[in-house]
Amino acid sequence: MQLDPLYLPPPRLLAQRAMALALLDAILCPEVEYRYFSYDPAFAAGQHVAAMRNGEGDHWYLHLSGAGAIIKGHVHALPRADARAMALQAQRMVPGEFAALLHDATFMMDTVSFCYWQRLEDAVWCQLAHPDARQQHRYDGSQDYLSILLAPASCYYEYATDYFECEPPLASIEHLYAHAPLTAAIVRSLNPQMSLADALAAAARIGYPGLPRRPDSAGVPLAAIRINAACSGGAAA
Repeated sequence: MQLDPLYLPPPRLLAQRAMALALLDAILCPEVEYRYFSYDPAFAAGQHVAAMRNGEGDHWYLHLSGAGAIIKGHVHALPRADARAMALQAQRMVPGEFAALLHDATFMMDTVSFCYWQRLEDAVWCQLAHPDARQQHRYDGSQDYLSILLAPASCYYEYATDYFECEPPLASIEHLYAHAPLTAAIVRSLNPQMSLADALAAAARIGYPGLPRRPDSAGVPLAAIRINAACSGGAAA
């Protein structure tokens, strides 16, 4: 299955969820190398990058900037030929606003399983289509790996109980999903061994509870930007 781009929410909501996932991982697991989720609000001037990396080669990156947002993912168990074909297709089809990312080693654009983007002028997300029409509806991992960005807090609870072998209170997860204030009680409920000061330091590095801002909008948050044009440059499965 592939994730229908129509199910993707606006970039600001994806950023909010990705930030919450990164903070939850940081509180539950102080050891950075064992976390799946991260969020860098200072990747470059006016640019935020969220990521999921499971240590086995599977990953996605969400890049947000004044140009809009782009998501790239790779599932290492899928055919390498498809990953190469999709990488070449990304070089041809991803809009020029994101061209710098296509050659940035951070995003490993030489292996692509799925890719979505939304420019500021686009009304909906666009999906990168496989160059072979017979392969355009193949399984690409997008629905599985991006689901945690779209699903309710119970999805993170299931991930945490399995991976971290703990049972974080669902209410505390929902608290951070809502970008509510980080309190000593919330931190203690998630990880009794972590101090509020350490949790606040982690939140500051992630940028929680803020959201990305356009570099050319004098501090106007992405939430306030009107998006009103049609999508172009890609095909949806």
